[in-house]
Amino acid sequence: MIPTTPGAPPRTSSSQVAMSAVLADLFARPQFSIPQQEKDRLLLTELTDLVDHHRASCEPYRRITDGLGWSRDRVRSIEDLPYLPVSLFKTHELSSVPPADVFKVMTSSGTTGQAVSRVILDRGTADLQSRALSAVMARILGNQRLPMLIIDTKNVVRDRNTFSARGAGVLGMLPFGRRHFYALNDDMQLDVDGLREFLARYDGQPILLFGFTFMVWKYFLQAIRDLGITADLSGGILVHSGGWKKLAEEAVGNTEFKAALRDATGLARVHNFYGMVEQVGSVFLEGDDGFLYPPNFADVVIRDPATWEPAPDGTPGVVEVLSVLPHSYPGHIILTEDLGVVHGVGDASSGWSGKQLEILGRIPRSELRGCSDTHAFDGGRR
Repeated sequence: MIPTTPGAPPRTSSSQVAMSAVLADLFARPQFSIPQQEKDRLLLTELTDLVDHHRASCEPYRRITDGLGWSRDRVRSIEDLPYLPVSLFKTHELSSVPPADVFKVMTSSGTTGQAVSRVILDRGTADLQSRALSAVMARILGNQRLPMLIIDTKNVVRDRNTFSARGAGVLGMLPFGRRHFYALNDDMQLDVDGLREFLARYDGQPILLFGFTFMVWKYFLQAIRDLGITADLSGGILVHSGGWKKLAEEAVGNTEFKAALRDATGLARVHNFYGMVEQVGSVFLEGDDGFLYPPNFADVVIRDPATWEPAPDGTPGVVEVLSVLPHSYPGHIILTEDLGVVHGVGDASSGWSGKQLEILGRIPRSELRGCSDTHAFDGGRR
């Protein structure tokens, strides 16, 4: 049986999250620093408490977990905890807070006429997500705000009450930079004059670049090469995510993506990340070895699609993501529509501890979300 966190204040449905001792510890320690065995123990306690919290606060979630035969006494590991399919957030609005406490509603990407996920945030959960993203990005950016080049248009953050995943991604990264420059015009063309002025102003200084993977490739890198623009980004750090499906169709993988950027611009510090609107803040960041690593407050389970049992390391399966951040909605344990494989566990002494995840792509025949694969979709899921 998993006990409630010792000394933890009770969770409530108010707009403020009661910070448990475990959650405070996960935030206090440098991200990617906790050895996996210790992390398993900490997350098991916190996630089991969250199951009970959402069962008490969200009637549909309670009915689902009742149907699954939920019993706290039978939980021995995070693999035993009940998960929800990510598609459920497209058909049901699941909330663990009263309407008066809803601070923001986030939506996933989708094509015209396609259902999108709706994620209910109270202020406390939104604050946790913001703190979490800051803690994760500090691992590669430090605490200094850098001049920031955003490979997108200004319009992507036009609605600050209801965000698409792409807009939320851009807005979430804005605090890590200063003197923000949007590299694309409204018609998705590269702002050549603006880019030259930005690079001249910060020549010789480190800069932060952010964009969704396919947009970086199609609208930024290809434009630089096609137009013969000289752009020295050797002092830059690129953080990117999403849109790998389109690149795969062009036989471009992570290695080719990095090599092309390095050859054209000198950019060598490139970090992919994996995340989704249903678990904002809990981004898996690419380490120095090319694997994606979950931060302290998140983890991953790979499930065999035939049996739904946990798959052993090295065996591909369906990706399940776990996070202790969602308090205002039951998005703490989600079965995604992605295929992945865990290759092992990183060495804490390297600064990258945790499970080594590789995302292989979408589940065949699963519903396509498009995300940042084409700019017409106002969103980006991966």
